[in-house]
Amino acid sequence: MPPSSVSVSPETPQLQQTLVLPPLTRQRKRSQVARACDWCRVHRIKCDSDNPCSNCKNRGGQCINSSALKAATLPHAYREIERLQQRVGELEQQVKELEHDKERDAEKPVHRLQTPISPPPRSGTGEQDLARSGLKRAWEGIHISTARSPQKTWYGSSSLFYFIGRIDAFLTVALQQSHLADRMLPESASYLLDGPTTVATEDQAGQLTPPPADPINTSEYLTSTQEEYFLSLFWQSYYTSYPILDELEFKTYYRSLWATPNGKRKPSALADIVIAVCMQYGMAQLPSVERGLNVTARANVSSTDATIAGRWYYRRCQTLLSAELESPTISTLQCHILCSIYLCCASFQNMADSACGLAVRTAYMLGLHLEPPQPMPRRERETRKRLWWTLYVLETKMSMKLGRPFLLHDSSTTCSLPADDPEIAMLVGSSFAPLGDNVTWLTWNLHNTKLLLAARTAYTTFYDEAPDTVNACNSQPITERLEHWLKDVPEAIKTQRQNCGVPFSTDRSALQIEQFAPLWLQRQRLLLELMYHNLCVNLYRPSIWFGSATAQNPLAAGMAMKCAAHAMALTHMMHQVLSSTSILAGWLEAFQWQWNAAMTLVGFVLAYPHDDSTGAARSAIDLSVAVLENFGNSFAVAVGAANIMGELCAKVDVLIANSLGKECVRPDKMQLVTGYQEVDEGSLIDGNFPALPYMDESLGFFDVTAPELRGGVLAQSIDIFATDMYNNFELSGINDGYPNY
Repeated sequence: MPPSSVSVSPETPQLQQTLVLPPLTRQRKRSQVARACDWCRVHRIKCDSDNPCSNCKNRGGQCINSSALKAATLPHAYREIERLQQRVGELEQQVKELEHDKERDAEKPVHRLQTPISPPPRSGTGEQDLARSGLKRAWEGIHISTARSPQKTWYGSSSLFYFIGRIDAFLTVALQQSHLADRMLPESASYLLDGPTTVATEDQAGQLTPPPADPINTSEYLTSTQEEYFLSLFWQSYYTSYPILDELEFKTYYRSLWATPNGKRKPSALADIVIAVCMQYGMAQLPSVERGLNVTARANVSSTDATIAGRWYYRRCQTLLSAELESPTISTLQCHILCSIYLCCASFQNMADSACGLAVRTAYMLGLHLEPPQPMPRRERETRKRLWWTLYVLETKMSMKLGRPFLLHDSSTTCSLPADDPEIAMLVGSSFAPLGDNVTWLTWNLHNTKLLLAARTAYTTFYDEAPDTVNACNSQPITERLEHWLKDVPEAIKTQRQNCGVPFSTDRSALQIEQFAPLWLQRQRLLLELMYHNLCVNLYRPSIWFGSATAQNPLAAGMAMKCAAHAMALTHMMHQVLSSTSILAGWLEAFQWQWNAAMTLVGFVLAYPHDDSTGAARSAIDLSVAVLENFGNSFAVAVGAANIMGELCAKVDVLIANSLGKECVRPDKMQLVTGYQEVDEGSLIDGNFPALPYMDESLGFFDVTAPELRGGVLAQSIDIFATDMYNNFELSGINDGYPNY
C-alpha cells in the first residue's frame, strides 16, 4: 500500500495506520498577468496592458478592456458580491411591479399591443460571439465636425477624414502632444455658413440670419446677357462630364423662359441650378480679390468666395423644387444631380450626400433603373440611360469618398449602359465633331462609368473582408479589375506622354498635351486619368500602417507603395497642367483630388520614413503645396489647405530626422508657423525646398480669427468685362522645356 493511503478495518472504526505525507515543497507563486485589451484579445496579438496599449496607439483606435473591472482581490470580490446582491434586489422589485401592472391591466377591457422586450446585449466581442450571431465586424470610422456646427458626423474607413484621424493619432503619440483632428481640415464655406442659402450677416445674438422670405421675387439677379455668358461655360465644362441635359432641348426651353411681356425670365429650377453651377465654376477661374493679401488673410473664407458663387440661384432652385417632390419629372432629377454637384464643390459634404440621396429616390420613382421600353424614341431612351448612369457614378464617388454605404444597388438595376456612337452623339443636339474610330464626345462618359464600376467592385471586394485582414490582404483583385478596364480605353481619350512615357502609369513622365485639341477634349482626357489615380489612392490607402515595421505584412507594404505612387503621379500631373495651361482652372473637384493625394503622401512618409520611395514622396508633398497655392489664387479653402500642408511638412521633417538619429529641434520647442513660405517653382522642381519653421506644442495649426463677414452678393457685383480672361488659354509653349520627373 502506498505510504499516502489510509487503511480502515471493517471491525473497528479506529485507524489502523497513520497517514504518511510527503514533505511539503513551497510552490512558486504564478505571477499575475493583466488581461489584454479587447482589440488585442480578438486579434490574438500580444498586449502590453498599457492604457492605451501600443497596438491601439499605432492603429489610432480606442483601447477598451472590458475585463478591467473584474475583481482582482478579496475586498474587491466582497464589494462586487454586495453590488450584485443589491442589483438582484432591484430587479426582483421591478419584476413584482411589472406583474402587478400586468394583473391590473388584465382587469381592464382595453386591448393594447405589447411592446416586445429587446434581447440582452452580447457580453463579449470576440470572434466566437460574432460567428454565433452571424454578424461580421464593421470597419472603423470617425465622428468629426466638418462644418460650422460643433455637431459631429460619421465618416467611414475609406474617407480622407478617417485617414486624417489616423495621422492625428500617430502625431499625438510621436510628438507627445494632443490636438484635434479637425484642426487638420482647411476652412471652407461650410465653416462660415450653415448652408449656401444663409446670409453672411450677424444679428445681435451672433447667429447668421436667413435671407429674405421670398427668394423668387427679391434680391437682384443677373441680366439676360450675363446669364447667357455663364450658360455658355456649361457646354464646354460640366456638360461633357455630366451629360444629363439635351443641349438643343435645353436651349429651346431657356429661350421660351424670356418670352414674357415684362422682359423678365420666368422662374425655372433647372435654369437656376445650371447658372449657379456655372457661376461657381466661372468665378473660381478668376483671381481672388484677396490675392494681394498675406497668407492668413487669403485663407479666410468670405461671403464673396468663389465656391459659393451663385448661391441665390441655388436657393431659388430649392424653393421651386419643393413643389415638385410629390410628382417629380426628369427635370426634377436633373436639378437634384446638379444641386449635389454644386454642394460638393462648395465643400458642404453632408448636404451634397443628402441631395444625392434625394436624387437616387427620385430616379427610382421615375423608373430609370429599368431598361427603357423599345417603343420609346431612341433619343429619349439614351437620355434616360445617361441620367441613370451619371447618377450611379456620382453616388458611387460620393459613397466611397465619405466611406458610407451605397444607396444604389446592382441587384435592382436592369438599365444597360448608354451608347456613344456618332448617331446618338448628333441626336442630342451637340456640335462636337467625332474623334475618329467611332469615338465621340460621349465615349468619355461611357468609359468613366466603366471605371467607376470596376473601382466599386474592387472597393466592395476589399471592404467585405474583416478589418483585421488588412495587413494580409492582396492587391491583386484591385489591380486586375482596373487593368482590365484600362485595356479598353481608346487612345483618343488618353493624354500622351513625352519621352515614351505611358499614360495611366505611375512613371511620372511629362504630359504631351495636344495643343490644338478642343478644350473640352483636353479636360476629358485629364479628368479620366486623374480620376483613375484618385480612385487607386483611395483603394490602396487602408494598407498604410502606422505601426512598427516588423509587424507589417509585405503584401500590405506593397499596396502602400502603390498608393503613394498613384498619389505622386496625380500630383505631378496637376502641377504641370496648372503651371502651364488653364485647362483645370476653376475645377473644384481637381482641388479636392489634390488635397486627398497630398494628405495621403503625408501619411505614407510618416509611416514609411526609410522606404526607397520616401524621398520622392517627400518631394511630391512640396509640389502639392505649390498646386494648392495655385488653386488658392482663386478660392480661400485652397490657401488654408496649403498652409496646413506647409506645417505638416515641418512635422514630417522633424520625425524623419529623429528616426535617422540626426539633430533637430525638439517637438516641445517647435514654433508656430504663421504662414506658408512662398517658394518659386524652379526650386520646387529641383528639390531645393527651404526648411520651414517649426510649430509650438499646441499643434493647433494656424489659428484663423473669425473672418470679416462682408455684405453683397456675387451676382450683384459681376463685371462682365472682367470675364474675358476665361478664354485666356495659351497654346504656345505648353510642353517646351518641361522637366521629366
